[in-house]
Parts: sequence; structure tokens; C-alpha cells
Amino acid sequence: MVPLGCNHQSRLVSDRSGAVARDSALALGDDRARVRGWGGNEPDRVRPGDARARGKAGADVKEVLDAAKAVAWRQAHTFFTNPSFLLPSLLFPLFFFTAFVGGLARIRQVPGFDFPLGYTAFQFVFVLLQSAAFSGVFTGFGIARDFESGFMRRLMLAAPKRSGIVLGYAVAGLIRWLTVITVVTGVAFLARMKIGGDGVDLFGLYALGFLLSIAGTLWSTGVATRLRTQQAFPVMQMPVFILLFFAPVYVPLDLLQGWIHAVASVNPITALMEAGRGLISGRPELTLAAFAIVSGLIAGFVLWAIRGLRRAEAAGAA
Repeated sequence: MVPLGCNHQSRLVSDRSGAVARDSALALGDDRARVRGWGGNEPDRVRPGDARARGKAGADVKEVLDAAKAVAWRQAHTFFTNPSFLLPSLLFPLFFFTAFVGGLARIRQVPGFDFPLGYTAFQFVFVLLQSAAFSGVFTGFGIARDFESGFMRRLMLAAPKRSGIVLGYAVAGLIRWLTVITVVTGVAFLARMKIGGDGVDLFGLYALGFLLSIAGTLWSTGVATRLRTQQAFPVMQMPVFILLFFAPVYVPLDLLQGWIHAVASVNPITALMEAGRGLISGRPELTLAAFAIVSGLIAGFVLWAIRGLRRAEAAGAA
């Protein structure tokens, strides 16, 4: 470190080595100073950097998946071990199914009610979609609870990838819905529900509910991250509730009259119900429109949820 006189050096510091890029993802393999060539060796210099970039991208994906797995496991564990979360999610759709099928079964005798499988299958489609949407809403309620408890602050500090947090909550919402719809489907078969569609039709029906559950979770996530309180639950619930019940719930669309028919005709949930009832009866209709609508909802609510997380972070929640 101390010169020995004139230009002699103590040799306690190693001689200068080759230049190294500050960010390893930008390194080109050999970073020595040189005169730029005319293309002879440029491709060889770029390939190592591309490999490092791919490695960094793989690490980013791993961070997202690790965060999603941790969030989904915690939410699922809370759901299955806490009766205050499990029971409402199960009882709410079961109440609608038993009340409508048992109390309104005579509607099938109304002139013009031509659904071929009876009123049980007619209402099952509504309950399937309703349970999917509200599984997402209840997941958002859990997110608001995490904000109030301070867990979300720690989660944001531990998970640098916000998309992993959103993905984890979406997976948790799907686990919640799959649990609920398994029970509801069992009850429907006990009630001797008829099915006219084949395996492909039923797969399409449940896929529709699968996607709607994701959309509901993303919607409620955006609300929860903006308000960050459990008092936001009505804000998450009421728009979903209104959209569901302003659709043809009790009778087909053709039997509705007046203003409710006009509202139901432009309600996007109507297309989902018509498509679901067509799939369960083996006579698909509006299927592409229904999947296009729910895919559009997911695309819009992804931005809504991620921006909500960024707003929560900017507000000091993290």
C-alpha cells in the first residue's frame, strides 16, 4: 500500500485485471478493451450475455413462484382452519341452491320455460358462477384483513415481485372455489340433477367458473389494496352481487320483461349464465362470447390489482 520509492510498488495490491461489467446480466463474456470489429466476433460476444440474461429471467420467475406459493399456502391454511372463513363460503352458495331449487321449483311450469333439464340444473349454473365470483370476493376480504394486521407490510418487504403476491391470492381463491363447488356439486347430484352435456361441455362449464373466480379475486384485490380495511367488504361485494342478480337468475332471459330485461340484456354476466346453461344441457350457445368476456375481465383486473399494490406501497403500507 506504501510506495517503496520512485516508481517501485509494494505489490500488496494486485495488478489491474480485465474489465468486468457492473451488472452480470449485461456482461458479454469477454470485457477486455478492444477495437470494435466489423461483425466477425460480435455474435460470439453476445451469446454469453444472453445466457446470463436468461438465468436472471429464470431467477425472477422463481421469485414470483416462491412468493405465490407462500401466499397461497397461508391463505389456504387460514381458510381450512378458521370456521369464520370456511363456513360462510360453503353455506352461502348452498343456501341459494336449496332455497331456489326447493322454493321456486314450480317456475318450471311457467309457460315459455323450456329448459330441458329441469329447474335444478337451471339453478346449478347460477350457483356455480355465484360461488366462483364470491370466492374471489372472500379472498379480497382476507387481503384487507392482512393489511389491518400488518402482515401485508412484512409480505411486501419479503417478496420483491408484486406479481407473485397477486398470483398467490388468485391461487388461494381457486382453492377456495374448488372446495366449495365440490360440495355444491355433490349436493346437486343428491338432488338428482340431470346433465345433458358430455365431458367436454362439463369441462367448459367448470372452466368458465374457474376463470370467473380469478376475475373476482383480482377485482377484490384491487379494492382491498386501495382501501386497506375490512370495512371495504361491501365495496367488493355489492357490484358483484348486483351484476349477478340483474342477470336471468330465476327464469330464462326471454321471460323477463320491462326494465329488468333491458338491464339483463346488456349485463355481461348474462352471457356467462346463458353459456353455462347451454353447456350443461349439451346445447352450447354464446360459449365464445362468455369466455371472451371473462378473459377481458381478467386482463383488466390484473392491471387493477397490480396498480392497487403499487398504490398501497406508495401510501406506506409497505
